Amino acid sequence: MKAIEFQEQRRRVLAAGLGLPLIGLPGLAGAQSGGWPQRPIRVIVGYPAGGASDGTARPLGPRLNDTLGQPVIFEYKPGAGATIAADYAAKADPDGYTLHFADSGPLAILPNGKKLSYDPIASFTPIGMGCTGGTLLVVHPSVQARNLKELIALAKAQPGVINYGTSGIGGAGHLAAELLQQMASIQLTHVPYKGGNQAMADLVGGQVPVLFSSMATAVPHVQSGRVRALAVTSATRASALPDVPTVAEQGMPGFEASIWFAMFGPAGLPPEVVQKTNAAMNDALANPEVQEAIRSQGYEPQPGTPDDLARQVRADLAKWGKVIRDAGITFA
Repeated sequence: MKAIEFQEQRRRVLAAGLGLPLIGLPGLAGAQSGGWPQRPIRVIVGYPAGGASDGTARPLGPRLNDTLGQPVIFEYKPGAGATIAADYAAKADPDGYTLHFADSGPLAILPNGKKLSYDPIASFTPIGMGCTGGTLLVVHPSVQARNLKELIALAKAQPGVINYGTSGIGGAGHLAAELLQQMASIQLTHVPYKGGNQAMADLVGGQVPVLFSSMATAVPHVQSGRVRALAVTSATRASALPDVPTVAEQGMPGFEASIWFAMFGPAGLPPEVVQKTNAAMNDALANPEVQEAIRSQGYEPQPGTPDDLARQVRADLAKWGKVIRDAGITFA
């Protein structure tokens, strides 16, 4: 066996023994001779492996490894709406070796109605956006609505009678539904679940007639015909279901309820780290295989600058703060 092949095999065996994902390890040629990074980089994720955060973060791993030249290892710290992970990342040393792949929930939604140990602006350094996507509005086939306008008409004829499910209070689906109710002047009754899979199971079973679901959860059921998709809440149609129109296209111009996933570091992250990581992320997001993997989760790759991400966080804090106040939403 050639020496380099032996070293590569030994690296993989050691990685497996340590329980590390192989995609989080660079090739032998990836090591850098100076500057940051000089050791493995941890990326904190606020949800369990297998969810949307994992599905949108993990495709970036191999490309980040290749560009940065060090292992990029995802570490999962789920709980409390991903605020446990955000708190952990905010308190990490700003040396570039602990980063945070977060969604808009703990940084742009929950800070509006929940006392947290971190500040969504002051405690973090924006690095770069990863992807964005909307919630899918789906109904049980028994619902007498073939499009959003017909559902709104049903709701206006029966104020408060139609129940809708979401994955939980304050989640992307809940806020999308509240924004729709406010803009359409309708009243629905919220049925929060402890997760999107349970909510979808009840929609398929007919226990709840309407659901605001993540794309990844809903798409297989839409494609099988078990549920009917009426609208996507993002500004543009989703590539996973290109025939499903947006809410805005169906008589509600200006409507947008999107969720995003992005990379952050603790406050005070060195500019070198920000610049290198942002460039590595944008390089990864330009890769066709990465794009396909992200789109398979129902999201669209969105490269950009740290300033772009900072503006998005501030805009969403203001937008969802108003929706939360107007709806009287409270978080436990």
